[in-house]
Amino acid sequence: MKHAPHRTTGRIHGLAAIAVALLLTGCATTQNPQDPLEGYNRAVFRFNDTVDRAVLKPTATAYKNVTPSFVQTGVSNFFGNLSDAWSAVNNLLQGKGEAGMGDVTRVAVNSTFGIFGLLDIASEAGIQKHNEDFGQTLGVWGVPSGPFLMLPVLGPSTVRDTAALPADIGADIWKYKRPENWRNIGAAIRVVDKRASLLDAGNLLEDAALDRYEFIRDGYMQRRQSQVYDGNVPRQADGTDDADEATSNAEPAADPAGKASAEPTK
Repeated sequence: MKHAPHRTTGRIHGLAAIAVALLLTGCATTQNPQDPLEGYNRAVFRFNDTVDRAVLKPTATAYKNVTPSFVQTGVSNFFGNLSDAWSAVNNLLQGKGEAGMGDVTRVAVNSTFGIFGLLDIASEAGIQKHNEDFGQTLGVWGVPSGPFLMLPVLGPSTVRDTAALPADIGADIWKYKRPENWRNIGAAIRVVDKRASLLDAGNLLEDAALDRYEFIRDGYMQRRQSQVYDGNVPRQADGTDDADEATSNAEPAADPAGKASAEPTK
């Protein structure tokens, strides 16, 4: 699973080519205003599902069955600690100073007393973990989510979240790890560990959902809106939630000062 860093651009171009090809063959308008590219999105979903069943799921299953649970927890904690740094930046950009400083404290505590983040000492001490990215920050700034978009390999997204990806990728601390072979090995382990954590949920989804694509799409859109508002999605004048408004892709500008201090963790 190793890939040399200079091939990153090539991989991105390859994904873009796949996306264009699928768009030309599968694009179709639908009655769902949040998913005007459903034909294309379903084609990408099928491609992702094929890749997952052939490579990711078997690898993740073997990893979960063979790797001791404490090692899996350490891997998850380590990369979670790295993501806390970017979460802190986004919390501060959203005007949530207390949450941002909490994330800074988490990184400091876990990087030292937690042995470079392998142990989540901060959570044990009651310092809450947040999961903020630049897509959420754009949502807080009033940028509408735009239509749903299924990305090759990367999975569900929106136009706004896709536009935010370069910032999220560029802010990934592990991206700058040296030597390069350690970075590539770590990146592969990170993906496998993440997929392993979703195995049970994925199996439940396969058993329960009549249309897995619709279930994932609707769940993602509602979850992202909830994340932007920290779970406090505003209600319309008629008493309905914004999440229930099928005719609107936009998310009104959130008020950082009015957000709850607590935020659901992933």
